Amino acid sequence: MSRGICLVIEDDQDIAGLISLILTREGFDVRSVRTASAALHQLRALKPALITLDLGLPDLDGLQITKDLRELSPAPLLMITARASAADQFNGMATGASAYLIKPFHPGELRDAVSRLCPARSST
Repeated sequence: MSRGICLVIEDDQDIAGLISLILTREGFDVRSVRTASAALHQLRALKPALITLDLGLPDLDGLQITKDLRELSPAPLLMITARASAADQFNGMATGASAYLIKPFHPGELRDAVSRLCPARSST
């Protein structure tokens, strides 16, 4: 049973592939985009259950796109980024992130964050 759509916004193809693989195994139907503009275009049609967002996108800073994402979707927003300072984490959460994960991450950390944000529904 699908847990819904996850929109992965990540410009690094290898990292996007890893995130997609983990989330597919967690039961999500994953769609991946590499730019903020593609994400905003897809978001309107997909209505995702979860969004993952890299802050270092080629066309727009992730903190800037967060406001637009928040206006368009109530889905939990998991920032996945190499920006590791306390100020970066504070700014990410203050702009609307539901959780913040620092690269490089262990697959278990991603699974744990997703479990907190999108608890699996019981099949009873």
